[in-house]
Amino acid sequence: MPGVFDRKRGRAIVRKISEEYEDALSTYFGTKAPDSVAAKDQHRGYVDALRSCGVEVEILDALKGHPDCCFVEDTAIIFEDAVVICNPGHPSRAGEVDSIAERLSNSFKIHRMPPDAMMDGGDVIYTGSKILIGLSTRTNENGVEFLAKFAAERNISTQIIEVPETTLHLTTVCSVPRDGTIIAAEGHLRPDQLESFDEVIWVPAEEAYAANTIAFEDGRIIISDGFPITIERIRKAGFEPILIPMSEIMQADGSLTCLSLFIG
Repeated sequence: MPGVFDRKRGRAIVRKISEEYEDALSTYFGTKAPDSVAAKDQHRGYVDALRSCGVEVEILDALKGHPDCCFVEDTAIIFEDAVVICNPGHPSRAGEVDSIAERLSNSFKIHRMPPDAMMDGGDVIYTGSKILIGLSTRTNENGVEFLAKFAAERNISTQIIEVPETTLHLTTVCSVPRDGTIIAAEGHLRPDQLESFDEVIWVPAEEAYAANTIAFEDGRIIISDGFPITIERIRKAGFEPILIPMSEIMQADGSLTCLSLFIG
């Protein structure tokens, strides 16, 4: 399966920062209006980091009228033989999905969620053996049920995790850098929710943003800069951190994984 499921991460789709980025949704991490100029610079650094790890990156143009359009992860769930196009949990983002569906239709069979199913791709994590699905303010029970059934038809098991109201998505507070290991933020997730993992790398609550990472099968891992405790813990776990600034992406509640769709 492409993307985070096998961590080969050969190809990714990203989308440019919108000229209207200052109007992007922000509830959790933002302390000021996002700076689109600085965000564009950080986005270029993000693309450079992916390419330095061997990823072939395709850059789509921004969508006029959609300040959150750079967060392409939320629009689709990639499977080996198909793509589930999401119904985003915030109405302002509904117009982002058709463009992604059109692009992915060249390579995958497209499946649409029913109208009553709501899901952001940021609530889905491939672990290597199953899929974690977050039940959050952006993903409802109908969305969870649809994706769980879709995965089961492909012999992929799922685990549902209730995402606390203290955070946006499941991926906002955790990531799975290798089979059996999860990086998780203290104060947002509980140990009993993660019992299926052999190793939990806990991130301090004050560094929760750094729990979202992008790891590769050779041990390299992209991490947001500015979180020294988390970086050291991840390094001690045997990974090779690649640090990039994400402060202006953070202002719009975006994280590393939000900015890309891995398609192969």
